[in-house]
Amino acid sequence: MKRIMLKLSGEALAGPKKTGFDEDTVRGVALQVKQLTEDGIQVGIVIGGGNFWRGRSSENIDRTKADQIGMLATVMNCIYVSEIFRSVGMRTSILTPFECGSFTKLFSKDRASKYFEKGMVVFFAGGTGHPYFSTDTGVLLRAVEVEAEVVLLAKAIDGVYDDDPGKNPDAKKYETVTIEEVISKNLQVVDMTASILARDNKMPMWVFGLNEENSIVNTVKGNFTGTKVIV
Repeated sequence: MKRIMLKLSGEALAGPKKTGFDEDTVRGVALQVKQLTEDGIQVGIVIGGGNFWRGRSSENIDRTKADQIGMLATVMNCIYVSEIFRSVGMRTSILTPFECGSFTKLFSKDRASKYFEKGMVVFFAGGTGHPYFSTDTGVLLRAVEVEAEVVLLAKAIDGVYDDDPGKNPDAKKYETVTIEEVISKNLQVVDMTASILARDNKMPMWVFGLNEENSIVNTVKGNFTGTKVIV
């Protein structure tokens, strides 16, 4: 495996505090990613903004503006996480689909590929750059564009279930599930737009629990206990 795309939820970065950042959690992620880069694996990262902003739940803010705030939340997350990555000895770059002054670089496939080949971890912030699209869609779009081999979805839950395991103790976890099943059964691995993008571009997704010990490294190295969404 040469190039992967990792999606981290903003909530996961917040750890037990549920908001902002938990530095121990982020540093743990950084040390795992460092192991992968030392083995020659190219890593792209997309981070959600949920630790800062859930604006869609508000009826008082225009949807476009709420989504723009969410995009900026992902930029803040990527700046913070990239600095933690740098503190443990990695080189990083942050790419966005819109200008952010000197904070980031403007996304292009050529620029991302150049950074990957230099051994840098590339953060893709700002989603798609447009309202009405989630970071789920953003991670699938970037994965397809930069020709990643797989999208790794690090979540608070350890895989894909046929029902909500928090509400139904008898919910069954899938070892593998097809993207067609995800769409037809509305299993909510990612949102529907992202699911269709994965299906049409034959992009596999592996879902696992971020909070399990060494979960990112184990997932990439073959000791996988989550759910593989196949296409």
